[in-house]
Amino acid sequence: MLVKSNSREETLALGEKIGHLLKPKMLLCLNGDLAAGKTTFTQGLAKGLGVKEIVNSPTFNILKIYEGRLRLYHIDAYRLKDNPYDLGFEECFYDDEAVVVIEWSDFLVDILPNDYLLVNISNLGEDQRTFEFLAYGNRYQEFIKEIISC
Repeated sequence: MLVKSNSREETLALGEKIGHLLKPKMLLCLNGDLAAGKTTFTQGLAKGLGVKEIVNSPTFNILKIYEGRLRLYHIDAYRLKDNPYDLGFEECFYDDEAVVVIEWSDFLVDILPNDYLLVNISNLGEDQRTFEFLAYGNRYQEFIKEIISC
């Protein structure tokens, strides 16, 4: 599935729409260049999950946790690209009351479960972005169908 956003507001709205549909134990892997819109998209997801806190990039913390309808684990793996350490992120994947969003997920590919939703974000200039959604596993194929139908 491919979606185009023409503004920051549209990116937030797309994230919020998807956030309303998220279910426990879902994993979204976000990839894209610096300033592609990964954190903005995650802010929309958080809003859709009912998170009231300000959501910002966890680059220096690596992991931030927010409470909403479901717990949101927000991981930024950028600083882990050359880091071989086991930081225990796998435990987040199996929290029955949570959703996990990983920015720069390509740096954690060795620990990802088999099933997840990959979101490739491309910066087209100005505030325009494309979001490519790729399902890994049946659950996420059905989830993309759900997104399309809303």
